[in-house]
Amino acid sequence: PADPPSPQEHGLDFQRLLDASAYKEMFRQDMIRWGEEKRRTDPGFFCRAAVEGALQPVWVVSDTRRLSDVEWFRDVYGDVVQTVRVVATEETRKRRNWVFVTGVDDAESECGLDQGVAFDWVITNDGDKVALSEQLEMLLQSLHRSL
Repeated sequence: PADPPSPQEHGLDFQRLLDASAYKEMFRQDMIRWGEEKRRTDPGFFCRAAVEGALQPVWVVSDTRRLSDVEWFRDVYGDVVQTVRVVATEETRKRRNWVFVTGVDDAESECGLDQGVAFDWVITNDGDKVALSEQLEMLLQSLHRSL
């Protein structure tokens, strides 16, 4: 389509765009193109939207996907920013019904942070609930100490 969709601008079902449905997949590439255009004209557009009105001492900004996002947060908030990457093996991801789609899963929106970022924390989520809980507990303790 000539006019890529955004939920607010195009009347899309926001809740259905959040799940792993075919509905989301129908609009995924168009949403990526729309987001890229927004970033080209204003690199901080989505970052500012994420923190608008946030007053809590700790924020979790999930799903940043580009180096420019990480750089924006570090530039604006400095050393208080903690970056966390959650990883799972490709085997685990396939068990969770992930299927690689050329042109989507190899785009910057999906792998823009695979290189160039020294993450403060790397959390492994391969299905071991005890190991995941231990990692998250260490992260939480660190955050509590820094408050």
